[in-house]
Amino acid sequence: MTDRALSQPIGVAIPAKPSSIRVVATGMLVAMAAIFVAAKYYQDVHPAVGFIRAFAEAAMVGGLADWFAVTALFRHPMGLPIPHTAIVPRNKNRIGDTLARFLLTNFLLPRLIARKMQQVDIAGAVGKFLSQPAEGGGRLKLGASRVIADALGALDQQRLGGMVKSAIADRLRELDVAPLLGQALQAALAEGRHQPLLDAMVKWGSKTLDLNANLIHQMVHENSNAIVRLTGLDESIANRIVAGLGKLLSEMAEEPDHPLRIRVEEGLAKMALDLQHDPEVQAKVAKVRDELLENKAVKRWLDGLWEQGRGALLKAARNPDTMLAGRIGELVTQFGTMLGEDPHIKRTLNRYARRAVVGAVDSYGETALKLVSDTIRGWDAKTITDRLESAVGDDLQYIRINGTLVGGLVGVLIHTVDVLL
Repeated sequence: MTDRALSQPIGVAIPAKPSSIRVVATGMLVAMAAIFVAAKYYQDVHPAVGFIRAFAEAAMVGGLADWFAVTALFRHPMGLPIPHTAIVPRNKNRIGDTLARFLLTNFLLPRLIARKMQQVDIAGAVGKFLSQPAEGGGRLKLGASRVIADALGALDQQRLGGMVKSAIADRLRELDVAPLLGQALQAALAEGRHQPLLDAMVKWGSKTLDLNANLIHQMVHENSNAIVRLTGLDESIANRIVAGLGKLLSEMAEEPDHPLRIRVEEGLAKMALDLQHDPEVQAKVAKVRDELLENKAVKRWLDGLWEQGRGALLKAARNPDTMLAGRIGELVTQFGTMLGEDPHIKRTLNRYARRAVVGAVDSYGETALKLVSDTIRGWDAKTITDRLESAVGDDLQYIRINGTLVGGLVGVLIHTVDVLL
């Protein structure tokens, strides 16, 4: 690609050949010259020919004058370095600076942008776009897929992963776990969801007792004196202990209102209250939480969680058909509906957007317009001439046409006055 192609602005086409209006304007000038010569030759045939000659003569003067004026704006007429011609190329730097300053002082004013932004419902537009995507996802599906995939692919994954994991850990540290656990335990007790857990604990106790009865016998034997050992009472005591514990666990398993079960439930209820209201208990839970977050196994779990999430998100982002499918699509649609219907969220988001835009204009307005000025300074004379001439369009040629016609009419008027006097 050539430097000239790279320097062309988006949306502005530089004409490769003269426009049809330019041909008309030039053709009228040539036609007036031909009519003038013919009328000059036949001016004695009839008095009316004098009016034709006067029209053509003045039209040539008007057309040539306007051609000179139009041409002098952008280049030297006929290549002659006539003073005060090629105005645009000679003053392109000043034009760029003036244009940038004009935009800054008349358009990119923070108060003006703020007033305009108050009339823009950004939250409503975003909500409608998200909640009512075109069939199959449309631009939303393709745009979200491309943006997310490009962003994930371009970012420093090591740094991004560290930021995400650090953010998750920080949020977990800020989470007051104890009241949540207390509320969950209290709700479980109220709804009887703790009973299966108690039954499982009783069964586990019975099985553990059966498997470790020999340990109880050994402990009683080791802690008994010689007389008890000689009489064999230690074995009897151990059997009674095992049998008693077995009976207790069996009764707890069969009787929901067993006193020991009730004591356990009372202890759980007290624990639920302490978790919600006892600062000392809450501090202990917070300490356990922090220790867990510092545990290497938990850190490895967070690493794996981030990698799995990133891989799944990148895989989904690269496939537009699944990007907004399923739960993700439902969440996006629900979020869009919420933006469109919740006045508080709309007001908050619009206020944030307005402040962000006004802040950006206030902070970077001059920088952006300096880019305009520097870009125009970097254009060569032919580039800026072609672009401005193309931007003005055919109006310049209509000036020539109007000059030719007006000049001709003025010539007829002057000739009429001359004839009458």
